[in-house]
Amino acid sequence: MTARAAAGLAALALAGCARARPAEDVARPSFGVARPRFLDPGELRSARVDDLVSRLTRAEKLGQLVSDAPAIPRLGVPAYHWWSEALHGVARAGRATVFPQVIGLAATFDPALVGRVAEAISDEARAKYDEAQRRGEHGRYQGLTFFSPNLNLFRDPRWGRGQETWGEDPALTSRLGVAFVRGMQGEDGRYLKTIATAKHFAAHSGPEAARHWFDARPSAHDLADSYLPQFEAAVRAGPVASVMPAYNRLDGVPCAADAPLLSDRLRGTWGFRGYVVSDCGAIGDIVSGHHAARTLEEAAAMALNAGTDLSCGGEYGALARALERGLVSDAAIDRAVKRLFAARFELGMFDPPDEVPWSRLPISVVESPEHRALARAAARASIVLLENRGGALPLGAGVRRLAVVGPVADDRDVLLGNYHGEPTRPITLLDGLRAEAGARGVEIAYGRGAPLAGGGGSSAQLADALRVARRADVVVATLGLSPRYEGEEGENPENPGGDRAALGLPAGQQRLLEALVATGKPVVLVLTSGSALSVPWAAAHVRAILEAWYPGEEGGAALAEVLFGAYSPAGRLPVTVVRSIEDLPPFEDYSMQGRTYRYADKEPLWAFGHGLGYATFRYGPLAVAPPADAGGRVEISVGVENTAARAADEVVEVYLSKPGAPAYAPRRWLAGFERVPLAPHERKTVRFEISGAATIVDEHGRRRRLDGDIDVAVGGRQPDRSWRFARSTDGVTARVHLRPPPPPDDIAP
Repeated sequence: MTARAAAGLAALALAGCARARPAEDVARPSFGVARPRFLDPGELRSARVDDLVSRLTRAEKLGQLVSDAPAIPRLGVPAYHWWSEALHGVARAGRATVFPQVIGLAATFDPALVGRVAEAISDEARAKYDEAQRRGEHGRYQGLTFFSPNLNLFRDPRWGRGQETWGEDPALTSRLGVAFVRGMQGEDGRYLKTIATAKHFAAHSGPEAARHWFDARPSAHDLADSYLPQFEAAVRAGPVASVMPAYNRLDGVPCAADAPLLSDRLRGTWGFRGYVVSDCGAIGDIVSGHHAARTLEEAAAMALNAGTDLSCGGEYGALARALERGLVSDAAIDRAVKRLFAARFELGMFDPPDEVPWSRLPISVVESPEHRALARAAARASIVLLENRGGALPLGAGVRRLAVVGPVADDRDVLLGNYHGEPTRPITLLDGLRAEAGARGVEIAYGRGAPLAGGGGSSAQLADALRVARRADVVVATLGLSPRYEGEEGENPENPGGDRAALGLPAGQQRLLEALVATGKPVVLVLTSGSALSVPWAAAHVRAILEAWYPGEEGGAALAEVLFGAYSPAGRLPVTVVRSIEDLPPFEDYSMQGRTYRYADKEPLWAFGHGLGYATFRYGPLAVAPPADAGGRVEISVGVENTAARAADEVVEVYLSKPGAPAYAPRRWLAGFERVPLAPHERKTVRFEISGAATIVDEHGRRRRLDGDIDVAVGGRQPDRSWRFARSTDGVTARVHLRPPPPPDDIAP
């Protein structure tokens, strides 16, 4: 939530939309001999919800529809704040393990790892919640309902919040997003561990500064093909228990008040059974930003009737006036209140703690050694080796003096990204390199060299960095971005808009890099960022380039292990790195044409799915076995052999392409992927069953099964534009023929 939204909520409170709440928790009341049905764990949950809601007055019901829900002392219902954050660790709630920022987790291409990270986050969430309960605290960021994951497509590298996403591909986002949801919510069968919230539904990818009034207008094809699949996957396969509409309009309708989106598609077609929560201040935007309603009570009524059950903020305090004017019904109020209490019952909030399996997690689980080890493993797995000329990496035994230069080396913020917790012992890039170098007897020296942003630092600062570099055997240049300069609108005074105006390194950092290369010393470039950095000069002039993202509290240790060869990098780019900002369509245009690897027509600097390592692999044979009538399913198997003398992971990627596809369709798309650990000289057969990916969305937004000739490529990266791999060891390709399916060939969107 931004300063703008906070100010808006404060104004609403002054207008009488916010309510006072008790400072103390409520004691359990006495109900006499007969215990109410809603307190009986043996009753059906739906019956318990109905019983509790039937006991509430209209005013009590209305009070439950805002994020800071008050206690109901006469029934023993405690206060509850619905707003908590857990993007890549429990956030804004004090101490917590900070895992790599989401874009870095996406680069792992590893759903199992993402699931383990989410399990660790939800362990800490439960422990912190129970600790707050013991202290009688029910404040913001102390609950079990989390506003994550962000499932929006990273369609444009200028978007400041792209760092929160799982990248530019809907299939990658779907699999990793579902893994995160399942890890957060648990699979107990009776209780939810926490509640995940799929946001921001739908078609929200910047510009940040315009989100409170912007109208996104993608085509029917692009909406169904790019902007919606990951949300559908979260609902059907999660199943996610909460959804947050976007701030913006979609085809002229504010998303928080879009009945076709929230009621027809989300609940009707996809079968969503949870609750819908507005983004913070979004109900007010219906009036002040979108001008779709004249008054706050009209806006609140529009949102509630459309299917938004909960207001993040106090705007639903205006529903009392909306009821008086006949804009909403008591039935609509009851529907929303029941959905919210159903969620609290699913979390076990009205049951004895001994019956809830996660109520015994100790507070010592927070930043436990196991979670720190997992944070380091995730950071290692996220690092992408973009270039490695002449085997510059890993650093060899002949390196005795190492220079670390650059403004992000000793910067704590670049570890954390946005929406983060507070680690107790964050390991900066410099900290990690010093520790690893010291253990190997390597001398290390540091020079900042340039400021993080701006046109350049002092000449003395640059001279000091060059002096350090000239004495070294190898220079590690640590450059890039910081979450202080890319993020959510209103988060940071250094960049209030949040989005990026340029895609390259800041001018001062570029000047430093060129000066380092001019020394003649081998330069290894380590980039930190939450988005793609267009660095064509660096790609042509430095020996090796690593993308470290915002790597979390163990980021420095993970980077050092990769640089010195204790770990072979295997991360893959979840985004395309374009050569220039001129290669992008206008930021405000929500057409997918010209965007992402699936639709772009210009050669990138590095492609989606690109990533090198220290091992080599051999692919083949490739077998593709479609059933006789296709049936929407393709079975693929491929052999993968590690030909190196060291253990390493390989990310096996499957791409499909339809020769002669219509111009509106993607040129190619990711149909499957698997991160495979391989011992030295080990060979494995990797199998994929492609179902939903063996389809194509038509111009009307309907998904249809593929038939005819289909090109298949399986390898460690994308094939080139001629559908070939640069080397036979990079992957294998085949063309198969799918027979038309029997009619009807429609697949419901």
